[in-house]
Amino acid sequence: LNAAVEAQLKSTAHIMFGGLTHRPAVGVAHRLVHDFFGSRDRDRALEKVFLCDSGSVAVEVALKMALQYWFVKGRPEKKRMLTVRGGYHGDTLGCMAVCDPVKGMHKMFAGVLPEHLFAERPYGAHPNADPNADHGDDGFGSMEAMLRAHHGEVAAVILEPVVQGAGGMHMYSAAYLDKLRRLCDELDVLLIYDEIATGFGRTGELFAMDHADAATPDIVCIGKALTGGYMTMGAVVATTRVGAGVSGNEGTTPLMHGPTFMANPLSASVAAASLDLLLERRWNDDVTRIQAALGKGLAPARKLPGVKDVRVLGAIGVIELDEAPAPRQADALQAALVAEGVWIRPFGELLYTMPPYVMTDAQIERLCAALVGVTGRYTAGEEVGFSAEEMRDIFGAETASGSAGRLRWATP
Repeated sequence: LNAAVEAQLKSTAHIMFGGLTHRPAVGVAHRLVHDFFGSRDRDRALEKVFLCDSGSVAVEVALKMALQYWFVKGRPEKKRMLTVRGGYHGDTLGCMAVCDPVKGMHKMFAGVLPEHLFAERPYGAHPNADPNADHGDDGFGSMEAMLRAHHGEVAAVILEPVVQGAGGMHMYSAAYLDKLRRLCDELDVLLIYDEIATGFGRTGELFAMDHADAATPDIVCIGKALTGGYMTMGAVVATTRVGAGVSGNEGTTPLMHGPTFMANPLSASVAAASLDLLLERRWNDDVTRIQAALGKGLAPARKLPGVKDVRVLGAIGVIELDEAPAPRQADALQAALVAEGVWIRPFGELLYTMPPYVMTDAQIERLCAALVGVTGRYTAGEEVGFSAEEMRDIFGAETASGSAGRLRWATP
């Protein structure tokens, strides 16, 4: 990846992608279509690529793409989105409007955001997360009822397939996706998957949608691992049907989105190299190995008081507490984890990890031991002390709590 950036710097660092093109953009688009998306569903080939600035912008583009599709088709009344509670899709305004409106991070902006539709969050893969649920159900009834009632005004359904990321690292049954795909086809509604956090092998399949039998979306958003974490870039990949619909009968209507840094040559060159690197190595063996190590290493946390759930899928490991620690407690948790040699940032009631595929078994064992050990001390209400110098050594600045000395972890 370093070599890809250095080589591209000697050629072209940036050029506006308006009326012009360049080899790095063509290369990454070609790889996405031919190596990752184009051949997965003969009747719904994902082969139209829009390269943009980031994951959040990819979601914005996907939403606008769905809206423009129906506008060009003479159906401007189809202008709302339907999604599920517990989702997270980014921090820009359009993205915030399809994040969880109650438990999400954007409640204070509710008055200025478009009002979309929210079905209940899926469940089924981890039924303990909802003790009142029928263990044979996946929660699809709420989605079906809402989509049947509102399909005339819904442009698209958008959701994170199988794993909801920053909305709670919630995992659910892939059968939900198959049923949703069939229902969207029946009611003539577009289906958008946000694979920004789950794509490129993270869940054990190349894409989380691949856990389902036949649930290819009309539009998919990708980012994060697209460039191997080096540079900012996102992409939207759509079917030929959607691409043609957006462009109109004459094929001359442009998609109303053209950011200055879309398809930046440096980012595109790194993305192409990152995709090649992923395909060259046995990523699926690595993810299978990591899943087994996380499952074994985090299992003891299930017996700890104050722990609601422990779940693992692919290279994702989660410890969910009964309650979110208070800010000072979260500071203490993070400091203790860093002192153990691992960097984990408590996120609400979650302690989660998404290790890189190159982590060794020994490194994962150390990571899990720190997570379980520190969680055990926290839930037992133990006291932990750090001097001002120790806290500065850990965080490199004054502590987030504003004082040094001893921090008390309250028992949940």
